[in-house]
Amino acid sequence: MTGGGERPEPAFEEPWHAQVFALTVALNESGHFTWSQWADRFGATLKAHGLAKELDGGADYFDAWLDALEGFLQDLGVAEALVLQNLKEGWAKAYLNTPHGQPVHLSAAQ
Repeated sequence: MTGGGERPEPAFEEPWHAQVFALTVALNESGHFTWSQWADRFGATLKAHGLAKELDGGADYFDAWLDALEGFLQDLGVAEALVLQNLKEGWAKAYLNTPHGQPVHLSAAQ
């Protein structure tokens, strides 16, 4: 707890960091993989991402987290690589077509 009415630092730098974390927990709790399997997969992904540069615990960390989760979902047959790629491209296009300060909606990709 902070003193003087200060707000604590957020646990996640970006909303999507919290969302991908929560999705991973939900997939674990629904039996798609054990936490040990996740830790092994994520650890290997962190190592692979960390070979090129130091991870900062923020965006780099969650980029690796998302990469590990996408690979896991593909290996489990829960998601297809092409579908994931199309979703990423759609969100990127929607982001670029959304005025600054407005919420991004996938429909803006069209």
